[in-house]
Amino acid sequence: MKKFAFALMALLAFTFSLKAQQFVSTDPANRNVILEEFTGRGCGYCTDGHRIANEIMANNPGRVWAINIHAGGYAQTSYPNMITPDGNTIHGGFSVDGYPSGVVNRSTAAAQNRGAWAGIANTQMNQVSECNIGGMVILNPETRVATITVEVYYTGNSTVDQNYLTIAMLQDSILGSQADYGNYNPTQWVGNLYSHMHVLRDVITESAWGDPISPTTQGTLITRTYEYVVPENIGSPNGVDVDLDNIFFLAWVSERQQGNAYRPILTGCELDMVQGVDEPIYPIFKSIKQVGGATCTHSKDIEINVQNIGTDVLTSMTFVVEMEGQSKTINWNGVLPQYAVEKVYATVNAPFGVHPVTITLTEANGEPQQKMSTGTVNCLEWADLEIENEEENLRLEIMQDKFGNHITWEITTSEGTVLGSGGPYTMLAAGTGTQLHIEHVTVPAFECVKFTIHDQMGNGICCSYGHGYYIVKDSQGNVIFGDENDGEFGEEASHLISVRGPQPQVEVGETEVGNVSGNHADFVAYLEFEGYPDEVGFECSKVTSSDILIIPGFLNEFRMILASTDELEPSSLYMVKAYAKVNDETFYGEEMTFQTTSDGVNEFESSLKLYPNPTKGVLNIQGEGMTRIEVYNTVGQRVMTQNADGNKTQIDTESLNSGMYIIRIYAKDGSMLNRTFSVAR
Repeated sequence: MKKFAFALMALLAFTFSLKAQQFVSTDPANRNVILEEFTGRGCGYCTDGHRIANEIMANNPGRVWAINIHAGGYAQTSYPNMITPDGNTIHGGFSVDGYPSGVVNRSTAAAQNRGAWAGIANTQMNQVSECNIGGMVILNPETRVATITVEVYYTGNSTVDQNYLTIAMLQDSILGSQADYGNYNPTQWVGNLYSHMHVLRDVITESAWGDPISPTTQGTLITRTYEYVVPENIGSPNGVDVDLDNIFFLAWVSERQQGNAYRPILTGCELDMVQGVDEPIYPIFKSIKQVGGATCTHSKDIEINVQNIGTDVLTSMTFVVEMEGQSKTINWNGVLPQYAVEKVYATVNAPFGVHPVTITLTEANGEPQQKMSTGTVNCLEWADLEIENEEENLRLEIMQDKFGNHITWEITTSEGTVLGSGGPYTMLAAGTGTQLHIEHVTVPAFECVKFTIHDQMGNGICCSYGHGYYIVKDSQGNVIFGDENDGEFGEEASHLISVRGPQPQVEVGETEVGNVSGNHADFVAYLEFEGYPDEVGFECSKVTSSDILIIPGFLNEFRMILASTDELEPSSLYMVKAYAKVNDETFYGEEMTFQTTSDGVNEFESSLKLYPNPTKGVLNIQGEGMTRIEVYNTVGQRVMTQNADGNKTQIDTESLNSGMYIIRIYAKDGSMLNRTFSVAR
């Protein structure tokens, strides 16, 4: 393992310190807490220590960090071996009488039992710290080199002239065995394997007890920078791979270095971490996930998180989304600075079941790319429930087995709002048995609701401990799903219900087509509907083909559906009709036909130019015979209008937020063109 400290700067002048510091606060603050927990995979009660440490961290976000140090008699060298030399050193510096035990900010010479941790942590967090700490890690995923910068600022005076800075690398989500006498921490079990969290993997500083720093007087700013090569694997024998997506770094300042003397940690922090390379254009995938709650539709949204770890600002990217024969191209335009993360969204049409999806980044800033990542899309089947009123009362019949204390359930909306929940129930005294629970939950019309039942032990409500089951019925007693054989569901089971109420009155008008050229056309249709639809647009197809082109639109303040496309073929006869989606039902207007022209480009279209695009201030517009300009945001609201008399004009975007806009330009001959531009602050 390579760890090099290559820069040290102690800035004594208070005023200069204020200008130099980048990461650390100069305001006095209370101590943060580092909880070093001595644990091992062979320790049956250590999962209770993990649970308690997790609760302390959850109750004090950004103030407490636990470090699981696998050392001592219960630490095992079989895979995954999480024992480290640094962990053994730290473990040996304290009196450890049992497991799990730990030291809180090293405020005691002996490790304390788990019941004492929360009280000691609260005491520490109520004390004013002599210093603050902050920093950043820049990790190159290609070379695995982490450049670590840490700043320590003294808001008061330490009691000793020399303190010690320690930096440690931890890793989450290491799957392996774990003794567990009482199922103390069920949330970290993944099937038959335990997910080991915040595990100490390495100490970056030269000593496990830290590197010396001084002076330690008020107003001092100390900056340390380390270059650390993240190993591929740590541990011998049966070492564990170091997953770059699951590591993080902690830093802390202690008053003294080692020995069994009192040596408190003054404060600590988690270091911000970004990935970065020396190449100008280098976007990477951070994650791909399905987003949105329970939806009773085959249309599913995918969130693509992309990070710019290159040195240049990214202004354009192209993605190809593929799922079981479907393929679509997503073009992104905007401003993505170095280290920033952008969320790009795609929509796919998913059949029932779980389906793999592949995202390929093919272009960035006009340069070819070939980066690929995969994910999954899950489309749960749903039951349709037709009701006549605005809400419905569901009846739940839950027959528990002996261990009713393991059973919970909830019904939620598509946004995650809990409409009803229940359990845990009581554990029956007999060795086996059942007990029926009747529950009632009111659900609204025009909603997709999700019923989920959980079993903490992961074996359902059946079999050896009593034949349990669950059934959900409507207010008339009709079974929506479930029967007396639905008790063997494992850890959890979920079902969707599409609650369909009285249908709204929606009328979509006939489509008007304008500004038709070789590949372009603008579309307008009127909508009669009291509310705001979920989606509007136009379906267009050639008369000679069954392929449908979906043209997304927007609704303006005059209840007009507006859209345009540049994806038509010249000299072709098309059919088009407007549509509006309301409560998962699609309403159509009357279909009409239109003819595109040949490849020739009219004078107005050929002369039209927008620059600079993206713009930070003034957008210049050039075009022959312009008369009026309108600007719309992406939800169809007109945000600007002005006359344009001549061939050149400007609009001031100062009042517009960052993002993409549609500009509609009218000409003297009655033609109209839509274009897009972006505002980047």
